[in-house]
Amino acid sequence: MIGVLWSSGDTALALSVGVLLALSGFFAMAETALTRTNKSRARSLRDQGRRGAKALVILTESPERFLNPLLLLILICQLVSATMVGVLAGHLFGAAGVFVATALEVIIIFVAFEAIPKNYAVQHQDEAALLSAPVIARLLAFAPIRLLSSVLLSVADAVIALIGGTGSSSRVTESEILAMADVAHEDLAIASEERNFIHSVIEFGDTIVREVMVPRIDIVDVPSGATTRDALDLAIETGRSRIPVLGESVDDVVGMVNLRHLARLVANGQGDELVDAHMGQAFFVPETKRVASLLSEIRQSKVHLFVVVDEYGGTAGLVTLEDILEELVGEITDESDPSVEELDEERTIEGGLELSGRLNIDDANEEFGLALEKDGWDTVGGLVLDLAGGVPSVGEVFATRHYRLTVVRMDGRRIESVLVESRDDDEDDES
Repeated sequence: MIGVLWSSGDTALALSVGVLLALSGFFAMAETALTRTNKSRARSLRDQGRRGAKALVILTESPERFLNPLLLLILICQLVSATMVGVLAGHLFGAAGVFVATALEVIIIFVAFEAIPKNYAVQHQDEAALLSAPVIARLLAFAPIRLLSSVLLSVADAVIALIGGTGSSSRVTESEILAMADVAHEDLAIASEERNFIHSVIEFGDTIVREVMVPRIDIVDVPSGATTRDALDLAIETGRSRIPVLGESVDDVVGMVNLRHLARLVANGQGDELVDAHMGQAFFVPETKRVASLLSEIRQSKVHLFVVVDEYGGTAGLVTLEDILEELVGEITDESDPSVEELDEERTIEGGLELSGRLNIDDANEEFGLALEKDGWDTVGGLVLDLAGGVPSVGEVFATRHYRLTVVRMDGRRIESVLVESRDDDEDDES
């Protein structure tokens, strides 16, 4: 019966439906691929010389330019093809054609020309984006489409402004970069060291000098009345290449001496001369200065050691180029370091962790997966001092929300090491 009713007009109608559905599927694939591709990925593909990448970069620069026209084209193709299928089914099957057309439209349009193209775009994002980008770019260059795009964008902006929306920024944030690094590590695209380095670089911009400096109490210094031989002996004994020269007190830094310069003076028979006759200029930096800015200053001035001063002008500590670089690449140690300890990389909180009181809380949390609080202090020892409300004694125990902190060793009023243990549920309930 269908053969009898089928006409040349039905053939043209069927071909039109096929073309519209094919276009609908292509546009659906393009929509998914292009909206999932960000600017950085598009530029990476362009740098690789992939075909179609140049058009892809242009489209990803302004996603709003292609999204609205693309959605409209998909809608037009699907609506017109659905209408034609209804007409054709009604002609062939009469009253039952409505049900036949509905079933065919759900199965064919959704599965074959919506779900399959979009799933392909998700699974083969780069290929789909590179394939569709040149076509969509040419469509947008067509005057009517370009005009339609402008109208739709204006309408969308007006509606968003009317409902009080602010829109979303397309700029990549620091948190997104960190998340991308984590995902790349999970996908084995980058190694753990590379992921950690990316995190260090991002966090580097927010780090201030106070967080990386050698504190005042650990400064190795020499009085201005000392001889060059005494200063050289001290530098060799402590493994320091540069030592500040003090006047009346630690808050009166009058200069700097260099190990190589001292060795040359002693070798030339000037070992009994005073260091204040041979010292270099001391350079100062506030403790709130960002280390990224200080690194640029070090590169320009070629000075590798700065005296860190607090808001009152007193000496808070010293910061060196090595201290800054360690924020990026991790701990740098050599045979001259006075206390190089072999760290067990497998140490965990299970059974307790003995940490140095001078260890930065951020480093402790990152290295050992802890969640120590940081509010007004920078080190593990600073946290314990705050909990104690004074200078604690060896063996005293303090509790935070998640941990029990025990003072293991003291050096005068300074906390040398702390045992960190997890608190069990019973202790949490009691607190």
